[in-house]
Amino acid sequence: MPAMNTETKVAPWTLISLRPRGQHAPLRRAAAAAGARVIALSPWALQACADTATRAALEAALAAERVVFSSPAAVKAAARLVDLAAPHPGQWLAVGAGTAAALDRQGAQGIAAPARMDSEGLLALPALADLHGLRAGLVTAPGGRGVIAQTLEQRGARLLRANVYVRRALPLAPRMLQRLRHAATPWVLALSSGEALTLLLAQLPDDLQAPLREALVVAASERLAAQARAVGFGQVQLAAGPLPSQLVAAAHAALIPPASS
Repeated sequence: MPAMNTETKVAPWTLISLRPRGQHAPLRRAAAAAGARVIALSPWALQACADTATRAALEAALAAERVVFSSPAAVKAAARLVDLAAPHPGQWLAVGAGTAAALDRQGAQGIAAPARMDSEGLLALPALADLHGLRAGLVTAPGGRGVIAQTLEQRGARLLRANVYVRRALPLAPRMLQRLRHAATPWVLALSSGEALTLLLAQLPDDLQAPLREALVVAASERLAAQARAVGFGQVQLAAGPLPSQLVAAAHAALIPPASS
């Protein structure tokens, strides 16, 4: 994608991150380059699974003819259990560039990833077109990208699911909520997870519900954009993808004042 033109100045603004606890740094760096400050509202944390049953499920999934990794977190959790650099019999697929990069860092070879970094982009890859008679491993967490599992089975695959980490809901930090109340406007909500948005809205204090829905949402996919509109957000901008640089670039472009005639 073209580089963001950070020379075009916009007024100070605030980017609200819903990333899991401890995973805000990439978004902070991208936001700083665009003149924004980040408020980290983590409604969840990720916890890797390390029990014997998870290891067995993962080994079975990785032996399949097609293996899908749903996120960088799935790669990281799987790498704690097995050597992902070892030769594998099937085609491994990543849901996007971030997941593919995580696999590459672990030494995995021959990874396919879509240009469109979402479930729909992944499922459009030729390797997943016809799965009759094949096993499909899905390395993931409970919940989340349910469309992937459903579609793999609909296309004839025998699904072998390995839930290698779990999402644990967290209470919103009062200190971060207070910072948000006094944060510079406009507010921009970076949306790359529908579950995170649901968790956020379920516990957001009443005095912040209406102001948040006045924020600009930069959504990582059409599906997420539709979800944001459905829960009352009036300004929704579709980003080119889920990467921090893509979310910030979409926000920056939406906030640039129109050129005077």
